Amino acid sequence: MQDSERIVFVDYIRVVACFLVMLVHASENFYAADASGLAGNVSMLANEANRFWVAFYDGGVARTCVPLFMVVSAFLLVPLKPGVGMGQFYKKRLLRVVPPMVIFMLLYTFLPLAWGGMSWEQSWADFKMLPFNFPSMAGHLWFMYPLIGLYLIIPVVSPWLEKASAKDERIFLGIFAFSTLLPWLHRFVSSELWGECFWNGFTMLWYCSGYLGYLVLAHYIRFHLDWDRNKRLKIGAVCFLIGAAFTGWSFWLKGVPGQAIETPMLEWSWEFCTPNVLLATFGAFLMFSCITGRKAPKFITEVSKLSFGMYLMHLFFLAPIAKMVIGGDAASPLVPVWLAIPLIAVLSYICCIVTTKLISLLPGSKWIVGC
Repeated sequence: MQDSERIVFVDYIRVVACFLVMLVHASENFYAADASGLAGNVSMLANEANRFWVAFYDGGVARTCVPLFMVVSAFLLVPLKPGVGMGQFYKKRLLRVVPPMVIFMLLYTFLPLAWGGMSWEQSWADFKMLPFNFPSMAGHLWFMYPLIGLYLIIPVVSPWLEKASAKDERIFLGIFAFSTLLPWLHRFVSSELWGECFWNGFTMLWYCSGYLGYLVLAHYIRFHLDWDRNKRLKIGAVCFLIGAAFTGWSFWLKGVPGQAIETPMLEWSWEFCTPNVLLATFGAFLMFSCITGRKAPKFITEVSKLSFGMYLMHLFFLAPIAKMVIGGDAASPLVPVWLAIPLIAVLSYICCIVTTKLISLLPGSKWIVGC
């Protein structure tokens, strides 16, 4: 995208959402039940301070990070520009994201061997699985698969969105909003709903659920939502605060200190397609859309351009920085937990900016960090 074509508030979203990703992963160090620094299948909170501040930062403040990236991608790409075919669209988008993704998958598979971060057996096992999923040391790369999936479906739904009325899109968004109850129903009612069974994994709402809903939401906001700036700001703030408050409270409710708990139960309302996260994301996006101006500050534009590479590499920095700040005891870090979580995220963010910028100066850097 040329600088003259940039949408100012979208650059702000990328800058903030990238930081929020690191805030999420910084928080995980304070409820992980092992020394990995990331929440695995089982979690444990050491004390009430960790319980509150993880709920606040990870749940309340940062949980919208992934949906915001999804909405931004759809906001910029849907509908397709006139004359752009499916093959042309796929070539442009996939060439931008897949090579850097593959390079970092290989780095996360083998680079930890250099400092004894993993065994050769684990590296080789991860390598053999690369055609099928992300490596064990790069759990954050899960995001790349639904993002690519969103790219794959954009040319299919784009013609419908060009012709659909605002009412048509509201009907779809209503169905999508209802589908965000599925994670709760799966967890608290039944693992099999509306046609799901061992020979059919596709529920009745399958084709109207997931990140496709955020894609349609982005299009609706851009082309049909005609609220003025004041209305967007007020409604956006209310929606974000309600959604974020529920998200934070849900973790606090389940996270009893000193008790091991299955992470999916602790994070029961933290999935990105749940009603509360949808509401908070809608609100956050509306508030960001109130940012006006022809041009963002140079720092914002520059970091926005670097954000993809920063996301890819950030765990290489975040893990050792977290160990340094925590000092070996998540119950009693070297600084209070209210400061430790954002400090880990800020230091990681700065390291990623500097490193991604240096790499971007190299020939062919777009194949490594996407810029």
